[in-house]
Amino acid sequence: MPIEFVCKIKFAEEDEKQKAGQDGDKESLIEESCTPPAKDLARFANSCSLHGINHIFVSGRLGIRQTLWALAFLTSLALFLYQAAKCAISYLEHPHVTALNEEATPEMVFPAVTICNINRFRFSALTDADIYHLANLTGLPPKNRDGHKPTDLVYPAPDMQDIFNRTGHQLEEMLMSCNFSGQNCSVDDFSVVYTRYGKCYTFNGNKTTSRKSKQGGMGNGLEIMLDIQQDEYLPIWRETNETSLEAGIRVQIHSQDEPPYIHQLGFGVSPGFQTFVSCQEQRLTYLPQPWGNCRSTSREKFPGYDTYSISACRLLCETNEVMRECNCRMVHMPGTTDICPPSKISCVDKALAQLQKNSGDTCPCETPCNLTRYGKELSMVKIPSKGSARYLSRKYDKSEDYIRDNFLVLDIFFEALNYETIEQKKAYDVAGLLGDIGGQMGLFIGASILTILEILDYIYEVIKHRLKRLLRPQKEEKKNKQQTSTVATVGLEEMKAKEPNDMTRSQPEGAYANTMLPNHHHHHHHAGHHGVFEDFAC
Repeated sequence: MPIEFVCKIKFAEEDEKQKAGQDGDKESLIEESCTPPAKDLARFANSCSLHGINHIFVSGRLGIRQTLWALAFLTSLALFLYQAAKCAISYLEHPHVTALNEEATPEMVFPAVTICNINRFRFSALTDADIYHLANLTGLPPKNRDGHKPTDLVYPAPDMQDIFNRTGHQLEEMLMSCNFSGQNCSVDDFSVVYTRYGKCYTFNGNKTTSRKSKQGGMGNGLEIMLDIQQDEYLPIWRETNETSLEAGIRVQIHSQDEPPYIHQLGFGVSPGFQTFVSCQEQRLTYLPQPWGNCRSTSREKFPGYDTYSISACRLLCETNEVMRECNCRMVHMPGTTDICPPSKISCVDKALAQLQKNSGDTCPCETPCNLTRYGKELSMVKIPSKGSARYLSRKYDKSEDYIRDNFLVLDIFFEALNYETIEQKKAYDVAGLLGDIGGQMGLFIGASILTILEILDYIYEVIKHRLKRLLRPQKEEKKNKQQTSTVATVGLEEMKAKEPNDMTRSQPEGAYANTMLPNHHHHHHHAGHHGVFEDFAC
């Protein structure tokens, strides 16, 4: 009956280390033979498109030639970095240039023209209640024909909107004649607008139905004759902030997108003269931040107005300041709040003075990125002439002296059918920056974007190789710590069948006792038995 011995086999520690060393040698040989060229600095330098480094990184010792090449390369690199830094600093300063151009066009939109009589209230239209309420504005004493004191007079609260509308100069009475590009115009072509001068009138103020000029020069624009009605001017009893000592009209030429700001931007026209105003349209384009400081038209809608403009911004700031200080608004200010009565005129004056003093801090009005303005050239001739005075006197049933003191002619036209474009442009953009840096890079070191990619790829390969070498010892250490046990079954008949000489020949690795099973380094093992067996006895 065959006898079987069941033994535990443990891997020998020394033999395991020996085999691990052999395997490690094989792996290192394989890795050295399969190392990619990117990990060899000299080989990379020869294949890289960066100029000069193939003369620096060569195999062998560093000689004078390599040193000179290294100095030349470092000098070129320093010059390139210096020039690139200058280009970057110039770009970060965001410079801009202004381009001036002139464009011709077959027709042009005629601007809006706002006219105001310098006198705000007609003396004949004021009632006793109006004079009483407007005492702080006009400086006139209240009418008291019966000898009563002003404090004894009782009047209802004033309706300021009605007073300005009713007592202001009416265009029907002022407009003597009107002509636009050879066609007659009338009061219906004007719209009422309120300013600091009270009731005013704007010609061609609607941008949806704006008139156009198809020819430049005198007689191809707006020509109006006005009677300023000096007999209706208020007498000066005492001076106030609203007192005006001159006679005539105020005129502002502006685009349809902005409200009139005539008390600051208008010009005066005197009676007794025909005033010629030659206009030149200018279209300005500014840059937003960081190249400029303009307000983009695509931003949120400006409250109270369809589009943003500096005039609208100033009016809104004035409105907010007066409403905050006096809880009311002036007649020309936007909104639905009650109009300030004359009793609060001192409060209004104080609020506006404070705003004008601190306007830069409390109300910064940015320039719109797209702006249309009109340059003007004025010239005047005296009217009426001696020959026309009598004719005008008979035509309008006025005396010659009245015509000399009250009549004026205003002629507004385009100098030519062209406009100027004043545009801010970026002096240095991203394309210019990249072009300059690329030119300096090619000049000094002969590199390009692809060269930078080559260097980055080389760095990536080196880092990847280093990481693999750092992680390999940890894996080998884990393998050495693992111990594997197995069970071997040895038949007694097989042992007897073996001759002692055969047993001895199977132990080339060392000398073992006859009672010990041999090392199985070079024997074919059954499936499932791996590694090196330790010497064991049964």
